[in-house]
Amino acid sequence: MAYAGVRHETFDYLRALAAQNDRDWFEANRAAYQRDWLEAGLDLIAALAPFCAGMEPRLLAVPKLNQSLRRIHRDTRFSKDKTPYQPWLHLILSTGPAFNKVPGMHILLRPEGLAYGAGQYGLEGEALDRLRQRIGDPGQRKRLISALEAAEGVESTLDPPDLARVPKGFAAEPGWEHLLRRKGMILRTQKTLPTPDWLFTPEAPERLAAITRAHLPMLEWLLE
Repeated sequence: MAYAGVRHETFDYLRALAAQNDRDWFEANRAAYQRDWLEAGLDLIAALAPFCAGMEPRLLAVPKLNQSLRRIHRDTRFSKDKTPYQPWLHLILSTGPAFNKVPGMHILLRPEGLAYGAGQYGLEGEALDRLRQRIGDPGQRKRLISALEAAEGVESTLDPPDLARVPKGFAAEPGWEHLLRRKGMILRTQKTLPTPDWLFTPEAPERLAAITRAHLPMLEWLLE
């Protein structure tokens, strides 16, 4: 069956979950979770898969929980926020089978709209040192800046730097020193965008694929 678009009921469910984020409400509305969250998310991922297979770098869109679809349950063990559920759909289009641990594209359907981004976070040791060495290389840096500009065309920009100062042993000019003050490279919409009408139509996978393609230069750079 051809993909018809995200159902409006999916956003109704996300808004209701955000307003009543507790286990009693969730269990009383489990049928809506299955239909409007789980099935809706897996169907969208399956519709995106053919587009992702033709991208370079190739992205994996696997319609399974804990692969291209993040679970709805939150890990509250170390969080002051004890609400048990994430009131959004979080899709991951990954550059490799270790979902959320390698560079990838992230798409979120939130109660208030659409958000997305790409990159890799939490680099340490040799991987982080290599990132900084590449940023210091003029040719590599030029390609990185070009990749950032491509993503800016779809309103995806860098998060603020992680560090207040450039790490010891590295030197940079003011125009790009902020690139060295990072422990990863994350581009994303810095605010949730209004829900586009096309998301509810058969055009949704193609339009989301076009947004994803704007992030491919960054993912390709990170993979090298």
